[in-house]
Amino acid sequence: MKFRCGTIAIVGRPNVGKSTLLNALVGQKISITSRKAQTTRYRIQGVYTSPGAQYIFVDTPGFQTRYGGVLNQLLNRIVTAALGAVDVCLFVVEAGRYDVQDQRVLERIDTALTTLLIANKVDRLANKSALPPFLERMRALRDFREMLPMSAKRPDDIEQCRQVVLPYLPVGSPVYPEDALTDCSERFLAAEALREKVFRLTGDELPYTTTVHVDRFEQKGRLRRIFATVLVERVTHKAMIIGERGEKLKQMGTEARFDLEKLFGGSVYLNLWVKVKPGKALKALIDH
Repeated sequence: MKFRCGTIAIVGRPNVGKSTLLNALVGQKISITSRKAQTTRYRIQGVYTSPGAQYIFVDTPGFQTRYGGVLNQLLNRIVTAALGAVDVCLFVVEAGRYDVQDQRVLERIDTALTTLLIANKVDRLANKSALPPFLERMRALRDFREMLPMSAKRPDDIEQCRQVVLPYLPVGSPVYPEDALTDCSERFLAAEALREKVFRLTGDELPYTTTVHVDRFEQKGRLRRIFATVLVERVTHKAMIIGERGEKLKQMGTEARFDLEKLFGGSVYLNLWVKVKPGKALKALIDH
């Protein structure tokens, strides 16, 4: 059997589970997740290599249809660029739900691109009998090569997804080493892990422009020493992140360190600060 290797974009509106799906398909957490709509801000590649194929999954920001700010325009450009350089597209929707936001994303996908429908979160569908008519409705919208109802939390569904994608990958040699998980640097992954904890522990009150900058990243043997700063727009935002007696900031650091040690396979020393830099957070995103 000939070896296959190709790129697969994971596309959909915000909060349909794209990053969770990517992490499950790769078998390791490389893309951060939270309920906040603009959590994924960058084009992140995850790599999964099997004996017969190498899958290069491309996680994209949720396509923004409601607001036209600078950040959302940037996110949408990232999605459009990703779609222009892949072999397969996984169009992810929430099983049983399809609205105008989903439709606007679908309209951005070239009809000539091999597109598979992923009806995610099927485990959350209260009325399972609603699934067949939902899939028929989706079938009428586009000539999807495959339609796969699944849950990104079920290992069997994830393996089935890989098998469904496999025939659509072009024959070719692997691009990355067999043990590669992502093309992202450890420095980038550290910043993203911290940003995830910031959003998860502060909720929707914190502006989406809040970002994390890694000031220093040092490695000696299996120990990584990371010095990072959370950039916020206002003093009130700083207080939200630090929490009473610094407990919230400490929790963010502890949880991020745990994730990073698991990802890097070694010890992590983390030094975390919060600074008020009006305008700097958004600029950091645009300049990235």
